[in-house]
Order: sequence, then C-alpha cells, then structure tokens
Amino acid sequence: MNAVVTGGGGFLGAAIVRQLAARGDRVLSISRSHHSELDELGVEQQSVDLRDPGAVHGALRDADCVFHVAAKTDVWGARADFEQTNVVGTKNVIEAARAAGTGRLVFTSSPSVCFDGKSHVNASNDLPYAARFLSPYPETKARAERAVLAANAGDLLTCALRPHLIIGPGDPHLVPRLLAKAAAKKLAIVGPGDNEVSLTYVENAAHAHLCAADRLEPGAPHAGQAYFIAQLEPVQLWPWINTLLRRLDLAPVTRRVPLGVARSAGALLEVIWRALRLDGEPPMMRFVAAQLATSHSYSMEPARRDFGYREQVSLAEANERLVQSLLAQRS
Repeated sequence: MNAVVTGGGGFLGAAIVRQLAARGDRVLSISRSHHSELDELGVEQQSVDLRDPGAVHGALRDADCVFHVAAKTDVWGARADFEQTNVVGTKNVIEAARAAGTGRLVFTSSPSVCFDGKSHVNASNDLPYAARFLSPYPETKARAERAVLAANAGDLLTCALRPHLIIGPGDPHLVPRLLAKAAAKKLAIVGPGDNEVSLTYVENAAHAHLCAADRLEPGAPHAGQAYFIAQLEPVQLWPWINTLLRRLDLAPVTRRVPLGVARSAGALLEVIWRALRLDGEPPMMRFVAAQLATSHSYSMEPARRDFGYREQVSLAEANERLVQSLLAQRS
C-alpha cells in the first residue's frame, strides 16, 4: 500500500503511521509541522496546509489510500477556524484523492457527530446525526463526514470511523486535561456520576483504520458507511477517573454539580467569553457539561461484522499501559 496519512504526527495519526510502517507499507505523513518521531521510523514527511488545494493534490499524487486524520479538535474556538480545517480541508482531500485516482479514503470522524445531549448506551451505526450541536467541532466534523460518505463511488471508496475518547501513552489531550483539572481542584462530578462511556486504546483505533482500508473494495459493506470504534467493555466514567487518580496518588473527585447547574453555567460563560473576547476557553461549556454527565457507549458488532475489526489490546491492558506511562513521566 502507498498510504498518505494526514496529521501523521498527531496522537492517532502517528499510531496509524507506525502500524503501516511496521508491516512494510510506504507511508507519507502530511501535516503542518515536522515530527522527529516519524524521522526515526524512516517515514517521509511533507509540510502541507489542508486548506491549500494545490498542496493537497501534490501530496496525494502517488497514493492508493489516504487516511484523513487531521482535524481541529478543540471544543472551543472560532467557528471559521473549524470550518476551514474540518470542512474545507476535508473537501480538498476528497477532491485530491479523486483526481489522483487514490481509490480509498478512510476518514477519522467522531461520535460527537451524533451527540444530542442525551445518553446513548451500546449505540450502533443507526444512531442519527444530531439535529443541534453545542460546539462548532462536532458540527463541522458531521459536515465533513457527510461529504466523505457522499463521495463514495466507483472511483473512490470511502468510509468513516468514529473512535471515542482515545487513550494511551503519549496522549496529549484527554487524560492530561483531566489530570490538570483534578490537580487544580477544578474537576467535579457532573450529574449522578453513574454514566457509562466507551474508551478507545490508541493502537486499537489505529488497527481499526487499517482493517477498514484493507477491506475497502467494490461491494464492501462498509463502503460509504460510518462506524463507532471503542473498547469492547465500557466503563463508568467517574469511577474510572477516580481509579486513575488513585493510581497516580492524586485525590479522587468528590465534589458534585447537577447537570442543569453545569449546563446553565456553561451557557453563561460562553456568552461572557465571546462578548469580552477572553483568551483560552471557558471553565465550563454546555457541550462539556453534557458529555461529562451522560452515557455514550457503542457496539463493536458492526465493525467486527463488516470489516473484520478485532480488539488487539484489552481494556485492562490499555488502562495498565496508560498508568505506567504516566508514572514513567514522573520519574
């Protein structure tokens, strides 16, 4: 396989690159920055702005498969920035892949494209897109996903994967933010605290991308479809967080905030931050409040059935690898 990975230096993108390189595929990583980790793998890199259609066309010239992982993933920020990276950038990738005769496109989406503020337990692929979004991130990812799936045709086969809450060694996003807030005593249990969520170990998420790409051929059941990716076993979010904190010798979270209070506070803070153009993000947002309080877990049966995905690293092993990596950072 001659593969191009957009965002190949990121957390998930780098895992996909590692797995492709390990099995002998030719890999080109395109991103805005150069990454020394990929140099050590002998992986070719190009600095490409996905908003530049000419640059994207040039990068995809020799590819027979593209993994489009790059995105603006923050919860807070200017809508135009999300629009340019997530929507315009994705359309440029689609057009470049089709022009280059790439053949296959696997898009990294997000379960948040379906998140409507309500609990979803063991949800499957028939979960509809949300009718209303609380953040420009899920809104623009939904638009990008729709474009990718609509592009599925004879000359370009596409699918979308929605990994949920990716964890693992080297995570620069989810767990570091949780630990920083917990250490600063700024973390509170939102809602009853019994919500069930799915996590995804990063190497499992990467493996799912390779499985989907390898089996993406004419008539494949996953062509033109989107799939949730997660561990087979969900967790109860707050007990999972508190177990992680205890393993790291940090105080567990005990303070509680009703969901209605957190959501109202988030709405007010969002207005204040926008009106005053304050730096950073509000300490609470409506989207975050709903995510922290509701259940969102997903069935792996469709991915297992349609493109042969099998979990490579169990939840117990994933948790242990995560803890050991965090402890090693302290030593």
